[in-house]
Amino acid sequence: MNPITLFIITTLFLLGALANFQGYLAPAIVLWVAAAIVSQSLRMANTWQKCVVLRAGKLRGVSGPGLFLIIPVVDNVVATIDERIQTTAFNAEQALTRDTVPVNVDAIIFWHVHDAQKAALAITDYRQAIDRVAQTSLREMIGSSMLGVLLSDRRSTDQELCRKIGEKTAEWGITVRSVEIRDVAIPVALQDSMSRQAQAEREKQARIILGSAEAEIANKFVEAANVYADHPAALQLRAMNIIYETTKERGTTILIPSTMVDSLNPMVAAGTSRASRRQATPHASANHANPVESTALK
Repeated sequence: MNPITLFIITTLFLLGALANFQGYLAPAIVLWVAAAIVSQSLRMANTWQKCVVLRAGKLRGVSGPGLFLIIPVVDNVVATIDERIQTTAFNAEQALTRDTVPVNVDAIIFWHVHDAQKAALAITDYRQAIDRVAQTSLREMIGSSMLGVLLSDRRSTDQELCRKIGEKTAEWGITVRSVEIRDVAIPVALQDSMSRQAQAEREKQARIILGSAEAEIANKFVEAANVYADHPAALQLRAMNIIYETTKERGTTILIPSTMVDSLNPMVAAGTSRASRRQATPHASANHANPVESTALK
């Protein structure tokens, strides 16, 4: 009983008691009868509630929110519907996916009643019906989906499940706002297998990336070699830069031969080598001529 009705009933009962105490029995009886009628006829619904009223077994209408009157005995409030957003948790245990993998899926559904008349008259227990429909729809969705889709694309799965449940509950005056899959549990053995597969895929990808990097580096080296071949001075400048990089650290002393820079230039090194061979050729000729001259003198 709501506080307003209780206050009115208490007031009428006390007034009747006071009239009876002063010797006015008839007014007291009238006040007590009025209190009984008010207790059976005055109803109140909160702002989030709707009351379905039947009159002699037929629908009179939906009343509320606020205060409303009914005829005692003739009218009957058969249901008080809460139109706020409700949540229902449901799950599917050991459901097989399309690729025959057993999974346990936990989900939650957010819904509200948009038509109190249908929710009260079209179905016996709409809360239990929502739970059953959600479970069967979840199992149907799991059976038609691959395991990879359930694990990686949950947003589209949630939307599809929301659409299926909403189609079934719309005729009961219920709107499904959203469905969220909270957890997808798979067997431990399959978890190990998937972990090894994922590790192998990452290793494969890492090797591919490393090979691509090596190919790019090799191409850059080829380009640099072509530039150095066409411009020997550039190679000398690079060699001097390398020497500078190795000597710029503090506390480091490096002894560098005077011909080191030239030796890093292939063209200069080749020229030096030819010059050395030309210088060595006369000495060799002279050494071979000495025995001949000695023989002639004899």
